[in-house]
Amino acid sequence: MKKLSYSADLCIVGGGMSGLCCAIAAARHGIQVILIQDRPVLGGNASSEIRMWIGGAHGKDNREGGIIEEIFLENFYQNPAHKYTLWDSVLYEKAMAEKNLTLLLNTSCLDAEMDGQRIRSVTAWQSNAESFHTVYATYFADCSGDSILAPLTGADYMYGREAKSDFNESIPPDVADQKTMGMSCLFQIRETDHPVSFTPPAWAYKYETDADLPYKDHDKDNNFWWIELGGEWDCIHDTDRCRDELLKICYGVWDHMKNRGDHGVENWELEWIGFLPGKRESRRYVGKHIVTQNDVEAEGRFEDIVAYAGWTMDDHFPQGFYYRDSYPTIFHPAPQPWGLPLRCMISKNIENLVFAGRNISVTHAALSSSRVMATCGILGQALGTAVAQAIHNGCRVEDVNIPRLQQTLMEDDCFIPWHTRELSALTKSAHCTAEVVRNGRDRGGENCWIGRDGDTVEYSFDSDTEIREIRLVFDNDMNRDYHNMPCNYPLVQTKFKLPQTLIKEYRLEGKSEQGEIYTLLVTDNHQRFVKHTVDWKIQRLTLIPLSTHGCEEFRVFDFEIQ
Repeated sequence: MKKLSYSADLCIVGGGMSGLCCAIAAARHGIQVILIQDRPVLGGNASSEIRMWIGGAHGKDNREGGIIEEIFLENFYQNPAHKYTLWDSVLYEKAMAEKNLTLLLNTSCLDAEMDGQRIRSVTAWQSNAESFHTVYATYFADCSGDSILAPLTGADYMYGREAKSDFNESIPPDVADQKTMGMSCLFQIRETDHPVSFTPPAWAYKYETDADLPYKDHDKDNNFWWIELGGEWDCIHDTDRCRDELLKICYGVWDHMKNRGDHGVENWELEWIGFLPGKRESRRYVGKHIVTQNDVEAEGRFEDIVAYAGWTMDDHFPQGFYYRDSYPTIFHPAPQPWGLPLRCMISKNIENLVFAGRNISVTHAALSSSRVMATCGILGQALGTAVAQAIHNGCRVEDVNIPRLQQTLMEDDCFIPWHTRELSALTKSAHCTAEVVRNGRDRGGENCWIGRDGDTVEYSFDSDTEIREIRLVFDNDMNRDYHNMPCNYPLVQTKFKLPQTLIKEYRLEGKSEQGEIYTLLVTDNHQRFVKHTVDWKIQRLTLIPLSTHGCEEFRVFDFEIQ
């Protein structure tokens, strides 16, 4: 067998949305990163293997920015037909584009070497290459969801539901147990222009009438999240057992929709069915702070807030599909948004272990709001940025300068509730024709400059001034009502497009006192957050919007200079 070893600043185990965003953020901030993913594709529950759309914070203007939105917009641009193979490619491309990031796919972490309370290395097995990979790193980030490094390192973790009295919460049961939310195998359907028959496999379950599927919406626009099991089993070691049962249910539900009653799917066919269950909950680390239901309801106004959530506390019954007394989940209200602290991503007892995703340090009740993937993505970006700052400053992650970390995240287009991004000294010193583009708030209609054909925004100085960087934030329709990918494929798909509000073509024009002209023309922009590196010495700088992806107005949140 081949044996390879590596050294890195940060080793990340798990290539779901949290691990991917963590890796990209850390690499972009200049540290060496190795990302270990046990599947052939990235994205975790969002990948082509599971196909759960990415959810995030509810509420006006609360859509997650940063890397997660960058990925969304790239997908809408590259993948207009909404193919999952191309979605996988977008995620892969984002990782491969980073020169400081080494990606190990099809590689499963199986061992860890400890030095006291520090992880010295982890070893992983790459089955398709018959190779062992040993990674030595300063920090190890577990973004695996199941917290694989917990049993390998002795890190403290939680599993199951706490008792009400444990953290003075109202949502948990009176007595603690080992029950969790379950896992789901999804399926997707496609509309054709002709009737399509369906013959189920002999081993599929049969649901003769709608009464056999109580409280389970099964129209063609459903993503079938309620086909869920495992909460009363072991959500790690019983994964294959769950899959076997879930497949019987999936085929049975589609058989019911096609062959037992009129469900409006005569011309629809089964496009895909998942053989890898998507998980909601398993091990959760114990961190420097355990976020509770009470923290959620108090809006999470932590001093070290670095990310936020805003999904309801969506607590699925452990029985999953077999819970028949009511709707299979309870949506307990949660603030929109509420904050998450850096401390909930730092291990309590392993010195160089950090984590992001659904396995952060939260109670079961708080997890029911923080577990969705857009929240996991911004947690990952926050953690990767924090580790990079710690590496550069030679300090522990828990000792990083929090105000500086928060400003760095906001500079990278990560919204942090109740905080305002600081402007560069150059931006503040210039004269500007539109003050709203330099108020440090990059979302909300009141913070958006709106122009028409011929309108521009201009900075001017008393004399020629050196410009090194131009920062732009365009309107990406924060309140659009669709996800990253569809759950089904009708003949005509009207959603899942680049937001029409995005500016597509624009020109940046600089002019010196002597009349020298500098020009930068962009003709096919499809991102919200854009930075341009320049080397201009100018007295005036003008942003000239030229076209959008469909909107009649030009909408700009930020136009800054350094």
